[in-house]
Amino acid sequence: MGILNVTPDSFSDGGQYFDLDLAVQQGKKLVAEGADILDIGGQSTRPGASIIPLEEELRRVIPVIQALATEVSVPISVDTTRAVVAAEAIAVGATWVNDVSGGTDDPELLPVVAQAGVTVVLMHRRGNPQTMQSLTDYGDLIGEIYEFLAQQRDKAQQLGIEKIVLDPGIGFAKNTEQNLILLRNLCRFRDLNCPLLVGPSRKSFIGQILNQPDPQQRVWGTAAACCAAIAQGADILRVHDVAQIKQVVQVADALWRSHGVTS
Repeated sequence: MGILNVTPDSFSDGGQYFDLDLAVQQGKKLVAEGADILDIGGQSTRPGASIIPLEEELRRVIPVIQALATEVSVPISVDTTRAVVAAEAIAVGATWVNDVSGGTDDPELLPVVAQAGVTVVLMHRRGNPQTMQSLTDYGDLIGEIYEFLAQQRDKAQQLGIEKIVLDPGIGFAKNTEQNLILLRNLCRFRDLNCPLLVGPSRKSFIGQILNQPDPQQRVWGTAAACCAAIAQGADILRVHDVAQIKQVVQVADALWRSHGVTS
């Protein structure tokens, strides 16, 4: 899953693709590099990010999705927690909705997905971008994330949603050590019987390990995290650096997925 942030303030590529033409060009480039899905978001979810007005989120993402839907053959995902944005995105060509709140921010989002019959990604997160990094106190990290994902999966299924992807939320209300524990234990979430999406790309825990403050210089740290995720059973990797990680994925798949997932 290639990341396309049409924001001025995302943590690693904010402002780079804020212009419509540049965003469309980048989306096509990610597909050419091997992205199987494009994930387009207009609301930064980095720690400390401010929530933008609904009208601004629509202004940012809808024209990009509409333009790319006629230019690329891969599925387009809208990265949003808002039902109105999801509905508008689906209307112009999105077939996935990636909700970092796991369906909790807007009670109307899951019904929109159910009515449209599209795929939903439900991610674990505590709080919101402004509060989540202060909410890292867990009694049972894996157990609590598992319980949340199971609960939200069940809600989605009860509404008739059939295509559900689960994301344990690397970097969202988790500190560096918790992110590492999560990557080591991804296989625990296989029991939920849904595809697993993992998004370690360029995140701060990689920067802390590498002592690398520039997110754009974390590609090979991201690669290591992606290998660990594949070894533990991840099905989809959400990344910025598609060309490089595509090669990593191909070799890691040959090592671990060709003969079944090991745990």
